[in-house]
Amino acid sequence: MRVNCVGAIVVDGSGRMLLVRRGRPPGEGLWSIPGGRVEPGESDPEAVTREVLEETGLSVVPGPLAGTVDRPGPGGAVYEIRDYLAEVTGGALAAGDDAADARWFTPAELASLPLVPGLMDALTGWGVIAPR
Repeated sequence: MRVNCVGAIVVDGSGRMLLVRRGRPPGEGLWSIPGGRVEPGESDPEAVTREVLEETGLSVVPGPLAGTVDRPGPGGAVYEIRDYLAEVTGGALAAGDDAADARWFTPAELASLPLVPGLMDALTGWGVIAPR
């Protein structure tokens, strides 16, 4: 079974990336970009906007698709995750929903964080951040 998911790659004017620490499986305790499942009848941009607001308190405008990855899920499910570039338009940063924490990190700080598997490879492969 394929599960449609989206993620938001949000970078501020200082080059810092918005990450959330997952509060629940999959990836509980690990840092990732905000995102989650696309609800029935919801477009990808609507899902990106909703998920970022729920997890970080920030309002965003989704931009172009950065890339797509498949990740294994429970019971043989496959999460098809479409990650979009997004820009903050308002709100105040505060972890919410299933995010245990939400913070901005520099590209150098990303290398020392416990990230969800494959995130750094995807971000560098899509040219979002420079390879280390």
